[in-house]
Amino acid sequence: MEREMQVPPWLEPLLRTNFFKICSTHRETPRNECNMFCLSCQNAAFCFFCRSSLHKDHPVIQIRRSSYHDVVRVSEIENVLDIRGVQTYVINSARVIFLNERPQPKHSHGAVKSVSYFCEICSRSLLDPFRFCSLGCKLVGIRKNKEEEEGRLSRGRQQERHKGTHPPTHQSNSRRRKGIPRRAPFAS
Repeated sequence: MEREMQVPPWLEPLLRTNFFKICSTHRETPRNECNMFCLSCQNAAFCFFCRSSLHKDHPVIQIRRSSYHDVVRVSEIENVLDIRGVQTYVINSARVIFLNERPQPKHSHGAVKSVSYFCEICSRSLLDPFRFCSLGCKLVGIRKNKEEEEGRLSRGRQQERHKGTHPPTHQSNSRRRKGIPRRAPFAS
C-alpha cells in the first residue's frame, strides 16, 4: 500500500484561500492580482509587490488560472508536497494540478465517451490512472484513510484489552453439573 503524505500545515489554508482579487495595498499598480501564497506565513493571498516587500526570503508558490479554476505548476509544488496520485494536466506548455475539486461537466445528449478512471472522492472522470482530481480531493482521501486506520487501531486495542476478561463462550472439555449445587450443612 502506498504510504500517504504527511499533511503540511500550510495546505489547508492554501486550499481555502481566495485568489485573484486586487491587492488593497497596490491597487494602482500593474501586477496587483493576489495570486501568490507564502508557505511560511500561511495567511492570505498577496501580489507581486507584496512578495518583494513582505515575503522576500519565504517559500512562495504562484497560483494560476485555468478555465476559472486555481492551478499550481507541478514544478513549483512537487518539491514541497507529495502530489503522487493527483491528475496532472498540461496547460500553456506547463504541467499543472488543480487545487480544489471542480464541478462535474454536464453530459450532452450526444454519445457519451467511455471513461475508465474516476477520482476516489468526487467521482470526476480522469484522463489517466490517478486516484484524485485535485489536491483538495487528495487531502480528503488522506483524512478518510487516517480515520479508517485510527478506527482499525482502536478496535484492535479494544480487543486486546478485553482479551481474557470475558469467560469463554464455549468450553469443549467441561463437565456440566445437573441441578443446583448443594453444600453440606455445617457440623455442630
